[in-house]
Amino acid sequence: MKTGRIGHAYLFCGTRGTGKTSIAKLFAKAVNCESPVDGSPCGKCAMCMGIDSSASMNVTELDAASNNSVENIRDIIESSRYSPTEGKYKVFIIDEVHMLSTSAFNALLKTLEEPPAYVIFILATTEVHKIPITILSRCQRYDFKRITTDVIAGCLADLMRSEGIETEEKALKFIARVADGSMRDAESLLDQCIAFYIGQKLTYDKVLEVLGSVDVEVFSRLLRYVGNGDVSGCMNILEEVMSSGRELTQFVNDFAGYLRNLLLAASVEDPYEVLELSGENMELVIHESKVARPEQLIRYINILSELSNRIRYASQKRLLIEIELIKLAKPQMEQDYSALLDRIRVLEDKLENGTFYRSADNGEQDRVQEENPADEGFSPEELAEALPEDIVKVASAWNSIVSGVNAKDKLASTMLADASTIEENGKLVIIFKNALDLQTMTYRIETGDGKDTSRMDTVKQVISGLTGLNVELEARVSEGDHKESNRDVRKLVKFIIKKID
Repeated sequence: MKTGRIGHAYLFCGTRGTGKTSIAKLFAKAVNCESPVDGSPCGKCAMCMGIDSSASMNVTELDAASNNSVENIRDIIESSRYSPTEGKYKVFIIDEVHMLSTSAFNALLKTLEEPPAYVIFILATTEVHKIPITILSRCQRYDFKRITTDVIAGCLADLMRSEGIETEEKALKFIARVADGSMRDAESLLDQCIAFYIGQKLTYDKVLEVLGSVDVEVFSRLLRYVGNGDVSGCMNILEEVMSSGRELTQFVNDFAGYLRNLLLAASVEDPYEVLELSGENMELVIHESKVARPEQLIRYINILSELSNRIRYASQKRLLIEIELIKLAKPQMEQDYSALLDRIRVLEDKLENGTFYRSADNGEQDRVQEENPADEGFSPEELAEALPEDIVKVASAWNSIVSGVNAKDKLASTMLADASTIEENGKLVIIFKNALDLQTMTYRIETGDGKDTSRMDTVKQVISGLTGLNVELEARVSEGDHKESNRDVRKLVKFIIKKID
């Protein structure tokens, strides 16, 4: 605007909600402004105010999505023959220009080749590949990029301050991430969340509830169930998601996004630079990325991507998701290459844990594993009766204990839910499946008052708060001993309850 070198045709292309039409209107104001400030419109003159109120005859907008015939373009061409009655330029903004018919494009082409000096065309589109090359060659093209999460969150925060609405930064960050680079979508989602909680502080949990999204901790549990081949656990997670009113299509997309974050965290040197997550969720994602294998994650993402395309218009969404979750957890049910690799991974894990198969003399498959407690002369009922009363009380409240830990430390609760518990010499021994979980739970950090603490101390505090007991805890990693799982106090305590009944 400063130099006066103004083209006669511009093409604004980019994803939805990135400001193409808004910039087109600002451009129309800038070229017609009576008192421009350093090339920008003043916003106060009659021309600027007329364009803002859509009352100016110098700016014509056409939505090609619903007005795509050759007659609509001929109306614009006819209007372009008359010079502006006020201002310098007539600006024609054609939104979603890729929707024009072939005849309409041909009619527009002649005017683009030899436009009047006072006419400017601004074409906006989200699908530039659908525009004929003859049109593209006569326009100055500008690509609008997706807006970053930080920029969107900052704009939303400014908007909330101006409106006097109290919000959590974490909530705005989540809305910005869901908007996927679109400022318009972010504002619509924010408006939707505020409408549900008028006069209240907008928190992260409230945003999750309104948008039908699922917290990262749920995906962490689901991934562990899938990796362990636990179909029942996967179905329980799905039932939990549905009963809480979450939207299933969004659930599938969010789970795929979670797996994508794990894959990036496992593949890049500095995940903090690539992933836009809160500190708490970042810690959880980085931990889980060290447990899951990249080739597994790629297979899961491919399956979920195909599911996302099919589920959008499906009438039985839950059925489709159940089938795909079974495919994820049971790769032996598929015959493709990626499933074969996953089946090999399952066999390797079984061999490492001491569970494998051998061919018997009669040709049948006999399972070979460690002896169970019954082989040593102890029945489950006898083992249950031998449990100390304090251990029984803790085992009975284990689900509540995990929930209490979750409120303080989501990462710790995820690892607890996947661990087994046994009683040994009056102590409650928590057995984790891998050394990484054990290290994470027992790693001690300074608290600032000369003392140190670990996640196991958090578990002990929650147990004490819920049961009133000061139970001695011990943590160790599983050695693949099947006696451990058979002695799990959470299972044995059921025999005691059953016997009392």
